Amino acid sequence: MFKTHESSERAAYNILGENVIASSARDRYSRMPVSAAARSLVRRPSVLILGAVAACLIVASVAWLVPFALNRDASVVAPANATRATEPRRPALTAAEEKYIRELWPIHGDVERSTLRMSLGQIFYTTRDLSRAELGTRVKEAAATYKTAEARLRALEPPASLRTEHMAYVSAVALFRESAAELLKMFSDGRDEHMVVAYPKSQEASNTIREVGGKFWPHEFPPH
Repeated sequence: MFKTHESSERAAYNILGENVIASSARDRYSRMPVSAAARSLVRRPSVLILGAVAACLIVASVAWLVPFALNRDASVVAPANATRATEPRRPALTAAEEKYIRELWPIHGDVERSTLRMSLGQIFYTTRDLSRAELGTRVKEAAATYKTAEARLRALEPPASLRTEHMAYVSAVALFRESAAELLKMFSDGRDEHMVVAYPKSQEASNTIREVGGKFWPHEFPPH
């Protein structure tokens, strides 16, 4: 059962995650008698809440997947300097701003990949395509990435013009770390409900990074 997440994750990275997850859940319950499916929900009263969280994570993951897939080979400076034909021309970056954005880019990439991997892990765990131990590994790796990212961010020296965005990014990574810490509790007390508690912080962090990232790398975070 737990081997299927490998092919599912490859599909998700091809922007098909929502179809894989929906199919997995549908196929599993379609093979169960109606009474058996009902008993399954009774035995796991939080399954509907976790399913709702998984649905939100799907949307968030796809939001991360699309721009990341399109821009993973892009240069560091190009997204920050690029302009859209339909948008007003952005003011030219100063040397200090360009240097800061260049130094932030690899940190951003690590945070982005860890967040996506942890989010997909929760989705596949909810659909029983990933074991608890495998999810635990992903969460621990993400927590370590966030801790390292915070230290790397503190070492940066943003210019005065970008200090507000820098502090917002630092706060977002802190929220990701707190969300991962909440998720880690489920591996000590066995309660999946920690996923529900952890989700709001992760979502707030994602929204903040999308807002900040839209200013630094507009082609990675296109406006809706």
